[in-house]
Amino acid sequence: MWGYNRELYTTSTIRFQNNGSGINENGTYDFKVMNVKAQDRPDFDQIRDVMNPTIPQYNIRLGMWFNNKNDEGIEINYDHAKYVVTDYQTVRFRGTINGQAVDKDSILDPNYFHYEHTDGANFWMVDYMKRINVYTSKSKNFKLGYILKPGFGILIPRTDVTIFGKELNNNWKVSGICAGLETALHCELYKHFVLEFAGKAGWANFMNAFVLGRGLGKASQKFGFFEGIFCFGYQFSMLKS
Repeated sequence: MWGYNRELYTTSTIRFQNNGSGINENGTYDFKVMNVKAQDRPDFDQIRDVMNPTIPQYNIRLGMWFNNKNDEGIEINYDHAKYVVTDYQTVRFRGTINGQAVDKDSILDPNYFHYEHTDGANFWMVDYMKRINVYTSKSKNFKLGYILKPGFGILIPRTDVTIFGKELNNNWKVSGICAGLETALHCELYKHFVLEFAGKAGWANFMNAFVLGRGLGKASQKFGFFEGIFCFGYQFSMLKS
């Protein structure tokens, strides 16, 4: 299945750490940016670019049912969600920068500080699926039910960050773990075509999301998210009727 999503995020505290070796004049730092607000960046206006449908926030599901009832299965679940710290909000900086203690409120000027996962926060999960059928037409060409999908997985973000006025768009890397519970209204048309309207609540723990120079620094944070998803796809059976 293929689809698109919108995201809501809880506030979080982002911790930046760096040993300073080989990094510009800013040297070492270990500080937290407290209670940071963030939002998604759906880019749905780019869907018209049919040659690159992966610009907006999108979803991929690849799954298999265990039996011909299609009521239990397993699914690889990928959410390309974008996470963008809100510019010009007032936050608390607390920690040390170049050996000097810092504990003050500051406005997030994107020319000096900005943080986002916009080539994807990239939630990869393996989900167990449990489907409960609610309605089947007499012709069996239309089925309606709902699915529960608890899952657990890893985060592979690409983080674009500006810190101390220096910007770096990192490569993709395994940066943490995530878990989620998705509930979907599941429609089947003519046995093969599938539509899903889903809501998903989850938790993400980025333990090593940002590197400014190889092996020299990182950012870590935890946040919750809620996701609204629309997917469409195709299914087929390898079992004889």
